[in-house]
Formats: sequence, C-alpha cells, structure tokens
Amino acid sequence: MKSPSVIIFDVDGVLVDVRGSFQKTTLETVKFFTGKRVTRTELHRWKNLSGYNDDWKLSTAWVRALGGEFEYEEVKRKFVELYWGKNRGGNVRSERWMLPRAGLQALARKSELAIFTGRTREELDYTLNRNEVRDFFARIVTVEDVKLPKPDPEGLLKILGGRTATDALYIGDNIDDALAAQGAQVPFVGVLPRRGEERPERERRLLELGAKAILHSINELRAWLDRKAGQRGSRTFFPSKP
Repeated sequence: MKSPSVIIFDVDGVLVDVRGSFQKTTLETVKFFTGKRVTRTELHRWKNLSGYNDDWKLSTAWVRALGGEFEYEEVKRKFVELYWGKNRGGNVRSERWMLPRAGLQALARKSELAIFTGRTREELDYTLNRNEVRDFFARIVTVEDVKLPKPDPEGLLKILGGRTATDALYIGDNIDDALAAQGAQVPFVGVLPRRGEERPERERRLLELGAKAILHSINELRAWLDRKAGQRGSRTFFPSKP
C-alpha cells in the first residue's frame, strides 16, 4: 500500500506546543479585559466548538461572554502585544517545536509535506525560521492566503491542486480542522495529548467527524503510517467505502 501523496499539517497543537504561547496569551487577554481569572479547562470548552480556531475571535467572544464590552480590534491589539512582547520576547518565546528534523526527513522521503494553518504568515514564518524547518514543506497556506478561514476547506483544496483528495492526509487537533478535512474529503487524523484536559470531549467529537485515528503526539505519525501501509487489500492509502 502506498503512502499518502501529501501530508498536510495544522501547526498549533500539532507541530508546535502552544500552551505557553497562544493558550497563555488567550487567558491573559481575557483576564486583562475582564479582571476575572479564567482557566485552561474553560479555554478548551471554547476550543471544542466550531468557529473558534481564531484565537483573536475566541478571546473577543469570551470577553463579551463575561460582560466585557470591547471590540474585536481592541482585543486583538492586546493579544498581539502579549504574544509578541517587546523585541519578540513575549509569550511566543515559550513555543516548542515537537517534530524533530529526523522525523520530518523520514516523512518527506515518502510523501510531500505541506501546512494549512490558521496562523498569519508572520507568526508562521517566525516559527519555521526559528526552528530551521521551512525547507521540509513544499506548500504552505496561512489564514491570509484564503478567502474564508477554517472550517472552510479552501486551504486544503489549494494544496491538493487537483490531486485526489483520498490520497492525501490532514493532521489537526481541533473541530475546525476536522470539518475542513470533511469539506475537502481529505482523510483526517487527530493529535491530542494523552493527558490533556481537552482530550476526552474533543476525541469523541473528532471521531464523530470521521477521524481515522487519534494520536497522542505527532511523533507517533510515522509508526501509524507504517502500520497502515503494511495492511493488505488496497492500492490506495485510504480506500473508499463500498
């Protein structure tokens, strides 16, 4: 059985641990505007809903739900300030790249690698350059490259470029990732930390939305692909249902 023609990665929560960057910034932003202490458990309740892949949008909705009367642009400015910090010394410095170069090299030997992310180009460029991994990804689509953000599948369709959707694979960690994959008819695999607060509810939802598997870490992907490739009965990686 052949490997996927292209493996498409989401970034946050998949390739990058963002608990100390985007997640922390969301909590700090909401507290700044409301004066209320909020928790990661509450954050994951928001993330388990569709439409909140954008942390600026999520933060604004959360602030308003707690009684804060602030506009999106005002919340966004504070979020960006906390995330980048002075001379890029803010929460962004706490990000951790999770898939080592050796793992990327092994995957790239069998499949084209690509990225479809809700990040801006500036945010993504910083992370790829800092970790020296840009050259592994043949195609990159950010939120600024599409008319509509996830869960719209436009970014996945751009990367496919007319290739057979079922020969591709999208790796993500949230509801909108799974919905985008569903809309593009691209097979989807979820990544959720084994002991993450978000796992029980989100695992159930991702499986309901058709996830082929839920991995504990992106570093399990290669072994999972090898197991799939060793199965008999089809020339395609994800055979269509009869």
